Amino acid sequence: MKPRLIPDARRVALRAYSMWANYLGLACLIFPEILFIGWHIDTNPRLWWGLGLGLLLASTIGRLIDQRGGRLKSSGAVMIAALLLMGMSQAPAPSPPDPAPPATVAAPGPVTLAEFEAIGVPLIAKWEGKRNAAYRDLVGVWTICYGHTRSARPGMRLSDAQCLDLLRAEVVEYREGLHRYFSQTTRRARLTPARDAAYVSLAYNVGISGAGKSTAVRRLNAGDIAGGCEALTWWNKAGGRVVRGLARRRAEESALCLRGLAA
Repeated sequence: MKPRLIPDARRVALRAYSMWANYLGLACLIFPEILFIGWHIDTNPRLWWGLGLGLLLASTIGRLIDQRGGRLKSSGAVMIAALLLMGMSQAPAPSPPDPAPPATVAAPGPVTLAEFEAIGVPLIAKWEGKRNAAYRDLVGVWTICYGHTRSARPGMRLSDAQCLDLLRAEVVEYREGLHRYFSQTTRRARLTPARDAAYVSLAYNVGISGAGKSTAVRRLNAGDIAGGCEALTWWNKAGGRVVRGLARRRAEESALCLRGLAA
């Protein structure tokens, strides 16, 4: 039997509490992606998850309310505007630059490659995992060692030492690419070896461009070091949902980022 719409489908679609809750819930999924794709603003996913859950509950409750009076009427547009404004209010605005240090205080020098590698390479190796024999990943790309694809081929097998050399070379490339997004002051005075490793670990996971244009980097360049470390934790989703493994990785990166920062 062919399904048919209910007789008052148009009124329900325009005025029902549950329908508007569904519309707003959909907006919670789409709007943050539009912000990031269009303006490279990565808002706090916890806000959108909380709003989406609340709207799901509202939709369920709305099904139990007598809606024959159509009390929503034109207020739906107001509700959508309020939701979007709330989300935009959570988009981090650039922080004011931090004051220059007094002339009598020497700013720390830039992190050396050896200092970075001592923390960054083991950190990334831990989270990437290693397979010494070449294999096809989920999308069919030949991969080996710590996610290396550039020279991987069928039948290839590398030792632990060779895998580590590949990882070290790639991590250095990612670091060089990400550092182009850092201001001179950030590279000279705001990066510690642990903080450098934390940001490069993010870049290795999500890509240089994604990390470089993120709120985490913008905040760090503006002098808001703690805010930048917090923003690292926002990159905990895959396919639109929070992934526990990513959440744990971001938590460790954020802790490294905050290491040595005065409370």
